[in-house]
Amino acid sequence: MKNLIKSLLFVIIFTPISSYSDNIAEGKKLTFDRKKGNCLACHMIDDGELAGNNGPPLLAMKARFPDREVLYQQIWDPTKDDPYTFMPPFGKHGALTKKEINKIIDYLYTL
Repeated sequence: MKNLIKSLLFVIIFTPISSYSDNIAEGKKLTFDRKKGNCLACHMIDDGELAGNNGPPLLAMKARFPDREVLYQQIWDPTKDDPYTFMPPFGKHGALTKKEINKIIDYLYTL
């Protein structure tokens, strides 16, 4: 019984950590994917190659966007607050799912 409890505690304690790190890895892949997030087309990212310079560099993201929902909405539909932005509404147009946007944010918050 003790071993079962220890095993369950191990799973409960360490599953969210690995799941979160998986989200970060998947978020980075989506961020750099030229067919999905394609953030590098417009933004400089620390270890990204062939980065664009039309958008602001993606750094200190957690400090710049302490409210996660604000960053989420910026990716989902930036035209809501700025109808003249050239940033595509990734969520609104179906290029990214809600889950994918959240994974991207998990990654961006590591920058």
